[in-house]
Amino acid sequence: MAAYEIIIRGGTIVDGSGGEPFIGDVGITAGRIAAIGAITEIGAEEIDAAGLIVTPGFVDVHTHYDGQITWDNRLAPSSEHGVTTAVFGNCGVGFAPARHHQREMMIRLMEGVEDIPGVVMAEGVPFNWETFPEYLDALAQRKSDIDFAAQIPHSPLRVYVMGERALSTQSPTEDDLAEMRRLVKEAVEAGALGVTTSRSIAHRFPDGKPVPSVKTGEDELLALAAGLRDAGKGVFQINPNFQNPAQQEFAMLRRIAEASGRPLSFTLMAGAGFDWPVLVKGLADANSDNIVMRGQSIPRSVGILLGLETSYHPFSLNRSYREIADLPLAERVARMRDPAFRKQILSENPEHNNPIVVALISCTSLMFPLGDPPNYLPRVEDSFEARAQAAGRDVREVVYDALLQNEGHAILFAPKGNVDGNNIAAGKQLFKFEHVLLGLSDGGAHYGMICDASLPTYFLMDCVRDAHPGEGISLPRAIKLLTRDTAVSVGVEDRGLIQIGFKADVNVIDLDRLTLKAPVVTRDLPANGRRISQKATGYVATLVSGKVTYRNGEPTGAMPGRLIRGAQQPHLA
Repeated sequence: MAAYEIIIRGGTIVDGSGGEPFIGDVGITAGRIAAIGAITEIGAEEIDAAGLIVTPGFVDVHTHYDGQITWDNRLAPSSEHGVTTAVFGNCGVGFAPARHHQREMMIRLMEGVEDIPGVVMAEGVPFNWETFPEYLDALAQRKSDIDFAAQIPHSPLRVYVMGERALSTQSPTEDDLAEMRRLVKEAVEAGALGVTTSRSIAHRFPDGKPVPSVKTGEDELLALAAGLRDAGKGVFQINPNFQNPAQQEFAMLRRIAEASGRPLSFTLMAGAGFDWPVLVKGLADANSDNIVMRGQSIPRSVGILLGLETSYHPFSLNRSYREIADLPLAERVARMRDPAFRKQILSENPEHNNPIVVALISCTSLMFPLGDPPNYLPRVEDSFEARAQAAGRDVREVVYDALLQNEGHAILFAPKGNVDGNNIAAGKQLFKFEHVLLGLSDGGAHYGMICDASLPTYFLMDCVRDAHPGEGISLPRAIKLLTRDTAVSVGVEDRGLIQIGFKADVNVIDLDRLTLKAPVVTRDLPANGRRISQKATGYVATLVSGKVTYRNGEPTGAMPGRLIRGAQQPHLA
């Protein structure tokens, strides 16, 4: 009889602690790591990991699979990139709590903030809940290829408590604040990992109006924090408003963390609008005072993808393009190649109620062809603007022609966030500092515009394996950032380490062969909805709770993933 259900043989174990890698075997039984080292017994199944790295499964603390988990058993693309645990409900948006008559508003909220088509949610999300505990009960019935956890989002909570007043400039009453506080405590006690909110002015409904949480006062945020204090557990996640001076905004974040007595994390980026040295120093000072605060960041620019098949492109809001937007791709390409039609579109300007969207697609100063394989660190001289200047052409004409390449399947790349002037790798410098988490992948959101769920693969390639000498991150630290640091940050401490008694969430990776494929647009969401997918090669095996969920990048059909209710501890002897 086999001593172990699975033995991973002879791999280079990078255990998530940040310590030096070592060669050994990993024995797995009953969903837990049971042995590490030279294992002489046999396993019912054995995986040859010689020449490969063996790591804990990746823990992604910033996703938006709130809706996808209700209609899909695979939390892809994240699960295709070594992620074995996903935490959603971030940025103060989600689907619970929601009264029956508020469901349409929740759909519009997610459509505007997270670029999830309303028709997809209307067909896909069952809304067989009202309260947040009922939402968790519904999720507990779901099976997935990875584990998942939820946080209670502020905007739905505000609407649930205040009704239509939540959408106005009217401040909450003392009773409103007390009820929000009570409901946060209730949600966390039911299994939410924490509470989340957003003050970002970029977060808007489709009509351009700010979402309910954006303009709320500090008293309301402190009420949410008090709910965590009452529960005695949970975390606080926030997308700040750095239109305010960084020192002022950080001081408020620190007051929230102090009021809750719980860990707080916030979106942190380098570049325009983020005085990151002030924020990094604030993090160091707070943690030295035993106030647990962390910044969530990404080591590259946020990858805005534009094309005729994506949500937007530089001409998608022009009047003439809107007239052909619903035609099949081949017909649109044919129309756009017509000289008269081309001239007409190029003479128009984008029109939309949301100025953020207009600004996003109109800025061609840093816009590039993405290419295959995708290049997320292009040279400035390869931008469309540089090419146009060199050729003496209008940059809009150059962009227009690029959109029509590959019969309209071309994808353009517009780096946003973590961009400092022309430096589109500004975010890398943040990971030199303590208290910075690897995050902001946004898996499950921005289906037609961003596919940063491939972040783990990109990170291991660009920041570790292919980094220039002296500029990269060591493999042990990179794996710790992907696993243990994120797991601890949200309280799921039973994972993120290759250690006896810990959950058997494991990746077996051929680091030398790890490759990120070009993103493609698919139609596999409810209501034939569109999303951008991106796969990788080099993941030899991914295990969740000791079950192999992916082999060589292909799903096995195993669905061991379940809802995580609240903080978790390892099963140590």
